[in-house]
Amino acid sequence: MTTKHSHAKNSSASEDLAETAPALAGEARNRLTTVFENTKEFVSTVRDKTVAGAKATDKIVHENPYKSIVVAAGVGVLLGFILGRRHACQKSGKQD
Repeated sequence: MTTKHSHAKNSSASEDLAETAPALAGEARNRLTTVFENTKEFVSTVRDKTVAGAKATDKIVHENPYKSIVVAAGVGVLLGFILGRRHACQKSGKQD
């Protein structure tokens, strides 16, 4: 292949790239905009559900304070038991 032929081939590839780059950039921008909008909607939905759940939990705790304390203590004891067993098994080299 001669240098002149190689230069013409590279020049043609550069021209093709120069023609397609703006279209590809526009497509990428559109896709990123769509992803960004979808992410904003998802975050908004999660935030709304979290706030609603927190309000419902607050209402239940205020209506049943003693039951809430018993349930929280029970969950704490259960988690402590599970994590304690796992820690003890890892320390001794055993697995459940």
